[in-house]
Amino acid sequence: MRDSLRSRFDRKTLKQDASAGTVLGIESIPDGLANGILAGVNPMAGLYAYIFGLAGGAFFTGSAFMAVGVTGAMALVVGDTDLARYADPNRAMFTLTLLVGVVMIVAGVLRLGKLVRFVPTAVMTGFVAAVGINIMLGQLGNLTGYAPDEGGRILNTLATFRHLFDISLWTTLVGAATIAMIVVLSKTRLGALGMVVAVALGTLLSFGFEHFLNADVATVSDIADIEPGLPFLGLPDFGAVVTLIVPALSLAFVGLIQGAAVTASVSQHGAGPRRMSKDFIGQGAGNVMSGLFQGMPVGASMSGSTLVAKSGARSRTALLVASGIMATAVMFFSKVVGVVAMPALAALLIVVGWSAVKPEKVRSVLKTGMFQTTLMGITFVLTLVIPLQFAVLVGVALGLVLFVAQASNKLVVRQLNIQDDDSIRESVPVTTLEARDVVVLQPYGSLFFASAPTFDQQLPKITRASKGAVVIVRLRGVDELGLSLINVLRQYAARLMANGGSLKLVISSQHALRQLDREGIPALIGENNVYMGGEWLAKTTIQAFRDAVAAQREPEDSD
Repeated sequence: MRDSLRSRFDRKTLKQDASAGTVLGIESIPDGLANGILAGVNPMAGLYAYIFGLAGGAFFTGSAFMAVGVTGAMALVVGDTDLARYADPNRAMFTLTLLVGVVMIVAGVLRLGKLVRFVPTAVMTGFVAAVGINIMLGQLGNLTGYAPDEGGRILNTLATFRHLFDISLWTTLVGAATIAMIVVLSKTRLGALGMVVAVALGTLLSFGFEHFLNADVATVSDIADIEPGLPFLGLPDFGAVVTLIVPALSLAFVGLIQGAAVTASVSQHGAGPRRMSKDFIGQGAGNVMSGLFQGMPVGASMSGSTLVAKSGARSRTALLVASGIMATAVMFFSKVVGVVAMPALAALLIVVGWSAVKPEKVRSVLKTGMFQTTLMGITFVLTLVIPLQFAVLVGVALGLVLFVAQASNKLVVRQLNIQDDDSIRESVPVTTLEARDVVVLQPYGSLFFASAPTFDQQLPKITRASKGAVVIVRLRGVDELGLSLINVLRQYAARLMANGGSLKLVISSQHALRQLDREGIPALIGENNVYMGGEWLAKTTIQAFRDAVAAQREPEDSD
């Protein structure tokens, strides 16, 4: 155990890790506060989440530089969960965080990280773009000082534009100035720290407006009690578990998608093999730690992971240093945290939201065709108009439906024409069987339940003129024969036999043979019509073809 820890946390690289961790820790303070505001909870819950999420994740992730912290997408899901309806909203929040952690750990142990490949790029592009828009729209109230309650972000935005004379001039000036400073300073040598400097300067500007112009600009302490020190362990609300399951699953799925993207990104900076499932366990551990100490749900942070890697980190120690920097700020500088201007934090979130909208990815999806474009558009609109926890689940469902539809449509049946010298020519299958035909068919693609109708449609038609026809279906490499496919084979064999013909099957899997036996297919078509393939490609298929041709000649020889 000690050797394992040494391989993860190296004292020889402490100087580089301390430098990188300090950068990440300072940058994450306004980020944590902003995402707490975005989630509609106490902003300190965002800081607690970053502090304990980073520490918990550092010990368990497979990628050394994966920063487990609060993210905009997860904060939006938390905001749409309506925690205010619970008797103790704060307790419900960290109960949700613990649930997310449990789901993530279970998913990681079961190695479900591979499920990310079932989510189409079009769905994720539409979802991420809509999340960015939602982040920006959700912060217009803090940016302008006018916060209508019309029942949704879009309606609130429309109401803001209808009441432009009701917005606060000074608040809006602070927000606009902070946005400009973030954009400018982030392009200087300050890099990511430019955001921290911009928020600090925006706060100083609001302080000047308040003291010299008697302007009222909201601060963090106006919306939450900022208490020095770290929180105590919190006891979850077990009575709220059932109602929090759906948002917990949605948050876990968002974490899976973000984690996969972060794993791929940080591996380019020397993080080693892409181990999505192990990284998922690390995110789960970060959520458990965050939940135990009253923090909001966390996930893999793309910005945080990239920042710590580019800042020169050499081991996971950098993540612990960042956690320690934030903990120090909470314990000793809580009053400074309390005076941060709300429009400055809103400006930070708006810039983050805008960066989530990737025009190049949208254009890439648009070029792929109408179907993918429609899928992206549906996901985008749904994410804007319905609560995010349901939008995530709808996106997953759309992805699965698309996968099934594409896989079933990709099934193609080809005819193998075996020549006298045993060479094989592939062609489009005959549309209708003639009398005494011997036809060899090779399906390409996935033969699962949704593909069965497509397979059936591509089989040659059987008519009264198809007397004595033989069809050989080559199923080499097919290990799983679903009931839908077996029923297609059964019905096709029955139609052939009713016309004096037969069906022959060439398979290469004992498991497939057992499935056929259980469904009585060998007994129906004849044990001698089921061929078990071997190591020589097409040898068994050619044998089945020669047997069929020889059987066709027997009546002629007897004549």
